[in-house]
Amino acid sequence: QVQLVESGGGLVQPGGSLKLSCAASGSIFSFNAMGWYRQAPGKERELVATITVSLIGGGLTNYADSVKGRFTISRDNAKNTMYLQMNSLKPEDTAVYYCYAVKIRDSGLAWGQGTQVTVSS
Repeated sequence: QVQLVESGGGLVQPGGSLKLSCAASGSIFSFNAMGWYRQAPGKERELVATITVSLIGGGLTNYADSVKGRFTISRDNAKNTMYLQMNSLKPEDTAVYYCYAVKIRDSGLAWGQGTQVTVSS
C-alpha cells in the first residue's frame, strides 16, 4: 500500500515562503489526483489545492480562493512527489497541512501525517 510522507513545514514570518513536499512510497501513477488540505485550530478543514496525475503535462490544478495567486501546487513524476509552494504567507495560513491522494484502484484516499505551518512574527 502506497504511503504519503510530508515534509517542509515550520515557522515563517508574514510575507515569507515555505515549500511543502508529499512523497509517495510507491508510484505516483497509482493515483489519479492529489492535493492539500489544511486545518487550523477551531476551524473547518479547508481544501487548499488539487492537481491531477498524468504521464505528461503539469496536470490540471485548482485552488481555494484564499490562496490563489500565492500558492502553487505541482508534482514531479520521476520523484513520486507532490509540492505546495507557499508565498506571501499570512498569519491566517497557520494550520496543519495534510496531503492526500485519490487511489485509482478503489477511489479511496491515502493521507499524509500532516505538517505544521505557523506564520507569525
